[in-house]
Amino acid sequence: MAEDTICALATAAVESGIGIIRISGPEAVERISPMIRSKSGKPVDIHESHRIRYGFVYDNDQILDEVLVATMLGPKSYTGEDTVEIDCHGGVLMMRRILEAVERQGIRLAEPGEFTKRAFLNGRIDLSEAEAVGDLITSQNDLALKASIRQLRGSVSQKIKEYRAVILEDDAFIEAALDDPEHIPLDAFPEKLEQHVLKIQDGLHQLIRTADDGKIMREGVKTVILGKPNAGKSSLLNVLVGSDRAIVTDIAGTTRDTLEEHINLSGVSLCIVDTAGIRNTDDTVEKIGVERALNEAKDADLIIYVVDSSVPLDSSDEQIINEIRDRKAIVLMNKSDLEAVLSLEELKEITGHTVLSISAKDQTGIDVLEKTIREMFYHNEVNFNDQIIITNARHKACLEHANDALSEVLNSIHMCMPEDFYTIDLMRAYTELGYILGEEVSEDLVNEIFSKFCMGK
Repeated sequence: MAEDTICALATAAVESGIGIIRISGPEAVERISPMIRSKSGKPVDIHESHRIRYGFVYDNDQILDEVLVATMLGPKSYTGEDTVEIDCHGGVLMMRRILEAVERQGIRLAEPGEFTKRAFLNGRIDLSEAEAVGDLITSQNDLALKASIRQLRGSVSQKIKEYRAVILEDDAFIEAALDDPEHIPLDAFPEKLEQHVLKIQDGLHQLIRTADDGKIMREGVKTVILGKPNAGKSSLLNVLVGSDRAIVTDIAGTTRDTLEEHINLSGVSLCIVDTAGIRNTDDTVEKIGVERALNEAKDADLIIYVVDSSVPLDSSDEQIINEIRDRKAIVLMNKSDLEAVLSLEELKEITGHTVLSISAKDQTGIDVLEKTIREMFYHNEVNFNDQIIITNARHKACLEHANDALSEVLNSIHMCMPEDFYTIDLMRAYTELGYILGEEVSEDLVNEIFSKFCMGK
């Protein structure tokens, strides 16, 4: 348990219907209690756990606001400590004044993520569940949200604990047999251990395979739209966003700089960037725009190359085709409402990529584009009945290290090495899996993880 008491806004510092000031620590109730009084100025008892009291919050003798106060005594609270939440009116100035009054009671302002950090340190949640809280807050689509909720409910930690229990039991048997070889024979144990290791590795492989899908869910796909001027790039962006976000005219070169939007496309989050048309130009500003477009494409996860199907390809198209040659890309033959001078088959052969026919003007073919992007980035159909998705790069690395250690166990078995060689790599796998739960992790890593949280969480 922490020795000091902390406070922070648990809601955003913006005008809203309600604001919440959260206080947690050993002196939370005692320090907040004098601040809460009835309309007549009498003290309101807030000591009873899991009860909401009505009253007014005071700063010395000055009434600040009419509030509801929720008390949750430890260990049955989010942090595992005594916790008080003051629900006030959601004015920015009002929330700030109440928070300042709370600080004057000798309560320290919390660091980012400190409430969840205390929940972890107090054993209320493990580190994988704590990280799921951060993912839950930053989720940008339904799939990411569901994956975070499942992880918060312990889907990852439960599976990891199952694997660790098997590893620990096998290691304990080996240690016991080495200490008492007369009564605990190891003759047939290597075959049994091999079966256990192979079964665990199969599970680890399944989890690791989900990590690419999980990364897409969590971080989204950086998508850059390339094409010549007036090919329909900005029109496509507007269709995908669902509003007139980019200026569209018949004048070639209207877009001079990059324009970025975040959209949710059939469960895939796209950070989509519209760019200046690629062409040779003497216009200084437009030339800078073309350079920025090509630089954005270098860092893209996906390039959408928009081709005006009503005009022949030229040297600018050749430059773009070379840019996407070995990249993940989709080619769109736009303006399908006009007479085409190129066929889908020809363009597919030239670019080496999937080619779709669309009309940004008539909004046709967009559904096929959405389906193609989803299939391109999600390796399997994602469902959440019993599927565990790894969304955290740290977890993936730990799983890979544990799998490597178990492979060494198998090598030792196949090479008929002494049994004490097994224990070294078994415990290495056990430790790597424990890092996911937060066991034996360094204080610096814990601080780094929670520093990414918002202040009141």
